[in-house]
Amino acid sequence: MNLRAVWAIYKMEMARAFRTVLQSIVSPVISTSLYFVVFGSAIGSRITEIDGISYGAFIVPGLIMLSLLTQSISNASFAIYFPKFVGSIYELLSAPVSYLEIIIAYVGGAATKSIILGLIILGTASLFVPLTIEHPFWMLSFLLLTSVTFSLFGFIIGIWAKSFEQLQLVPLLIITPLTFLGGSFYSIDMLPGTWRTVTLFNPVLYLVSGFRWSFYGKSDVSIGISLGMTVVFLLICIAIVGWIFRTGYRLRN
Repeated sequence: MNLRAVWAIYKMEMARAFRTVLQSIVSPVISTSLYFVVFGSAIGSRITEIDGISYGAFIVPGLIMLSLLTQSISNASFAIYFPKFVGSIYELLSAPVSYLEIIIAYVGGAATKSIILGLIILGTASLFVPLTIEHPFWMLSFLLLTSVTFSLFGFIIGIWAKSFEQLQLVPLLIITPLTFLGGSFYSIDMLPGTWRTVTLFNPVLYLVSGFRWSFYGKSDVSIGISLGMTVVFLLICIAIVGWIFRTGYRLRN
């Protein structure tokens, strides 16, 4: 493996993040703070606890997951789409760099930025509510696994997209609504039977539930199922990325 090439691409992606600190870091932190003001104060005054957890603390894993999913997709999709847009993707494809090295560099850069952001948001949340992390190993594992998985998903979107509008289509119209409806701000046990069953078909539910379990030891679905669903989605993304590079789908035209 050409580690120098991987490091060069990775370093370039990280440098881009530090050049856009306002957009990459400050904006999500401000958004998280506003969520706490709106949900924590307004709704938290009416819903004091869920499963014995204060409402403000209950929504922290969901807020982190919301930022993690959207930022992982946005970082990775823009990283690979921009070379396509300016035409430098052909130089990258003709360089002595394997497809695996390209994926590791771009996805690694996007996942690293998302993990850093997730930890910053966690620190920001601790300023508003007292937090406990019962299973720190699993918290970091879910953080890493989710970042890598959705960075791969964003990589796929970046290759699929033909315009900047399409680049934002999936995060804004699919991922964000699924996160809001996936138990980020409530327990699905609060829903009527029919809607609870419908929510079980939302894949984001399993990510949020597993991540919340790592904090408080309580979840809407089994931790084994949450972890299994995350791994399945990761394997699906890996398979799609492999197919893209084998066929050259939207890379060579």
